[in-house]
Amino acid sequence: MNQYWSDVVAGLAPYTPGEQPKQGGLIKLNTNENPYGPSPRVLAALGDEVADTLRLYPDPEAGRLKAAVAEYYDLEPTQVFVGNGSDEVLAHTFQALLKHEQALLFPDITYSFYSVYCRLYRIEFVQVPLNDHFEICVEDYQRPNGGIIFPNPNAPTGCLLPLDNIEKLLQLNRQSVVVIDEAYIDFGGDSAVALVNRYPNLLVVQTLSKSRSLAGLRVGFALGHEQLIEALDRVKNSFNSYPLDRLAIGGAVAALEDRDYFEVTRTKVMRTRERLAADLEQLGFEVLPSADNFIFCRHPAFSAPALSLMLREKGIIVRHFSGGRVGQYLRITEGTDEECQILTKTLADYFQALVSE
Repeated sequence: MNQYWSDVVAGLAPYTPGEQPKQGGLIKLNTNENPYGPSPRVLAALGDEVADTLRLYPDPEAGRLKAAVAEYYDLEPTQVFVGNGSDEVLAHTFQALLKHEQALLFPDITYSFYSVYCRLYRIEFVQVPLNDHFEICVEDYQRPNGGIIFPNPNAPTGCLLPLDNIEKLLQLNRQSVVVIDEAYIDFGGDSAVALVNRYPNLLVVQTLSKSRSLAGLRVGFALGHEQLIEALDRVKNSFNSYPLDRLAIGGAVAALEDRDYFEVTRTKVMRTRERLAADLEQLGFEVLPSADNFIFCRHPAFSAPALSLMLREKGIIVRHFSGGRVGQYLRITEGTDEECQILTKTLADYFQALVSE
């Protein structure tokens, strides 16, 4: 411990993001990035923003973007909060809405940033175990709490909680905020945004990083009752009143407007997911049902760390989460069809070589 560190910093175990390798030529299936680039309309919009106006601060309210998000989801701009990636939106959510005397609830296997935020902001939390099928059981959250948060579909498992179960959860927890983190919802689930106007305790968080291929631009947003959004704005304006720059605002608006491109690329990803799951099952993998742009799987006869290392040596990077119930699972991002075919052929060749020895 450094003598100049605060007690909070000394007790932190920071989030570890997926590897971003410096070397080229790798098949990168480890960070759930979209294999297809952003809409051409996004690139044109970014070009339009590269002008003399960059000397000026951006709109602190990102009014154009809020209006575009509100129109897309049939809400009012006052029901929209935008931030520098969904992680920043989540950080403000933890500060503004989830710091109470009772513990925050979230799954024991989920996005690991949640526990990091809790320790950073000194929020008590309880991790609720998933069932044997890695599913969220709504009844397990019927207890006193200071809020509930989880991704839907969950990460890293990919399992989806149906919308009627989310509504049941909201009905059971009317006195606390329920945050649904929908980073991957566009790849196969029904968004809880449909419930926003009926449940003032619901906050839905989304990102443009995944389904709209803008991970490098950093744009996220939250949707909810005006009073929830006001709380987020109060935190944001006490921290950074200009979170989104001109390029991010312009590119994000264009991405939301180009619905045709969005439908084409997300459909490609979902079709690749089904093919990849079938191919992995043919190789003996156990594959969890996924509504994400990744697959969570294990092979009963082979060690996940060993498979991850073997693939790395062959120039293919996948994600392995060590320890606990997921220690023998790999998370594999859906790349292009060609990339996924190389992955499965590499695995098949490896298994065949071991059998031949």
